Amino acid sequence: MANTPGDAQRAFPPSLPQMLIEGAVRAALLEDLGRAGDITTNATLPEDATAAAVLSSREAGTICGLGFARAAFALIDPSLTFTAFVKDGARVNRGDNVARIEGNARAILSAERVALNYLMHLSGIASYTAKFADLIAHTNAKVCDTRKTIPGMRAFAKYAVKCGGGANHRFGLDDAILIKDNHVAVAGGVAKAILAARAYAGHLVKIEVEVDGIHQLEEALSVQADVILLDNMGPELLEKAVKINAGRAKLEASGGIAFDTIKSIAETGVDYISTSKITMAAPTLDIGLDIELT
Repeated sequence: MANTPGDAQRAFPPSLPQMLIEGAVRAALLEDLGRAGDITTNATLPEDATAAAVLSSREAGTICGLGFARAAFALIDPSLTFTAFVKDGARVNRGDNVARIEGNARAILSAERVALNYLMHLSGIASYTAKFADLIAHTNAKVCDTRKTIPGMRAFAKYAVKCGGGANHRFGLDDAILIKDNHVAVAGGVAKAILAARAYAGHLVKIEVEVDGIHQLEEALSVQADVILLDNMGPELLEKAVKINAGRAKLEASGGIAFDTIKSIAETGVDYISTSKITMAAPTLDIGLDIELT
């Protein structure tokens, strides 16, 4: 395994609740096994056959989802031994071994696809996030996710973002107020929307508002918005917004975020850069399972 220089200082994210992982993995296994189980494996392998297998990365990336892989094998056969060689959030090179599984051969092969589906998908999100995070590591800005996630996978996708060195935006509609352009239009203005939100929300609920120009930014600041989302502003306008803000609110840039634009956006001094790409456009990380031949 190859670590980047910052890995020693970077705290790995806490594990997801085991109950949450096992519930999702159990449903995935039931979907895959169907009514008759793994008929290919059961037809070709003796019931008492044993084997050892390794999970290895076939390209460089950031690992995420080991808990899901472990659960897949354990739910098929609790007697299987699963040994992880890295932690979620670790950087690996092509050819690095990620984990080793030993025990009943039928169980290993029956759990293989579900284990890899989670591991490859979540590692893909973590790896894609890490690419963005690395490009702005010299600034104080953080790349963060959005609510654009595959239904049912949000908590897992956001966990993967953290593993890649990103930050989480709100998890749903109920844990923070985000006043967007349509809310502003119906409410009758930025200030009116923020004041109405503050009267409604509890003191622990943060209020963010989306603005598309300097006039709306100043309006949001006049009523003390906690966070201001600067939508589709170029670097020059973002720099102006940062100066006007003068540290009063947290500033989040969004729109047009790509590998070739995020650096200049981060260097304007914004606090956060949000993009749906890290959860919706990330390719899977190529990870394979191979039986160890003796």
